[in-house]
Amino acid sequence: MAPTRPGSSQYLRHLPALFSEDPFLGQFLRAFEEVLGSVGGDDAEPKYGLEGTIADLATLFDPLRTPDGFLPWLAGWVALSLEADWGPQQQREFLGRIVALYRRRGTEENLKELVRIYTGSDPQIREGEQSGFQIGAHSTIGQDSQLGGSVPHFFHITVSMAPDPARARRHKEIITALVDLEKPAHTFYKLDISFATMQIGKTSTIGVNTLLGNLSETTS
Repeated sequence: MAPTRPGSSQYLRHLPALFSEDPFLGQFLRAFEEVLGSVGGDDAEPKYGLEGTIADLATLFDPLRTPDGFLPWLAGWVALSLEADWGPQQQREFLGRIVALYRRRGTEENLKELVRIYTGSDPQIREGEQSGFQIGAHSTIGQDSQLGGSVPHFFHITVSMAPDPARARRHKEIITALVDLEKPAHTFYKLDISFATMQIGKTSTIGVNTLLGNLSETTS
């Protein structure tokens, strides 16, 4: 094996020495080497060829190592929608945990964890709800009142968050989508988004750090 000339392809090293005598062949193979191999770049921006891409293909399927641009693509493999306001590290951590969370799909613990990840708030979930018979308040049998026991197949979700109406409504949409995806088909629920109560000197500025009223909805 003869040494290659400057500017010739290193692929000549894999051929009999006879082929190294032709300078044209070395330049011809150089073009293929620049496409396939990691040559032709500089220290500031090294060339990354197809060989390197293929060798590192497994990293595309690793949420902790895949490039940032591949995170939405990788999320699509597990039917997941990434939040736009999440940083890359938060997206990677969630992708790394989602498959294990799917194994607990339909459970209270899994729903709480998903809501906590998406909104940063700890939800409270109560199964069943007592609704005594009250004329004008709870008086429709089978809907909002019952004789003995609690409403079957019903649960109540309460999520507390900062008094930001726009963000709260967006999180309400996210939580509703998560619950609809996770809950058993025969169940229905009520979702309440609660805010900090008014405290003089702490949370007393309407529209800034307090809000009057809750966002609530009963969904089946």
